[in-house]
Amino acid sequence: MKTVNIYTDGACRGNPGDGGWGVLIEYENISKEYFGGEKNTTNNKMELKAAIYGLSILKESCDVNITTDSKYVMDGITSWIENWKKNNWKNASKKDVKNKDLWIELDKLTTKHNVKWNWVKGHSGHEKNEIADALANKGIDNL
Repeated sequence: MKTVNIYTDGACRGNPGDGGWGVLIEYENISKEYFGGEKNTTNNKMELKAAIYGLSILKESCDVNITTDSKYVMDGITSWIENWKKNNWKNASKKDVKNKDLWIELDKLTTKHNVKWNWVKGHSGHEKNEIADALANKGIDNL
């Protein structure tokens, strides 16, 4: 099985405001960069969209290492999601889970791959995270 490294980031100018997502994908000695943006969105949505996009463009099942600086995405997909699903997409406060549609999409995509999630502190000099951040900002700039 192929091993792919994906670095993701989301950005927002205002929250809500203009937002962007960025993805850096590496496979063997090939790297590709992707970005996009939306008006009137949130940082958390952009973080989720980055992870979704990164997984969605893989054409076959892969071993995937995803690196994100979003505790929201990391904790959501590795810890919280199972209880959300058991509780009909309600959080611990019995309120509807925010961004449910994106969580469902991300959950579905992760089942197609063997995904390992990694968290890094944002804006701390992690080279690949800084590239993903620049791509997310490019997504906003290109709105």
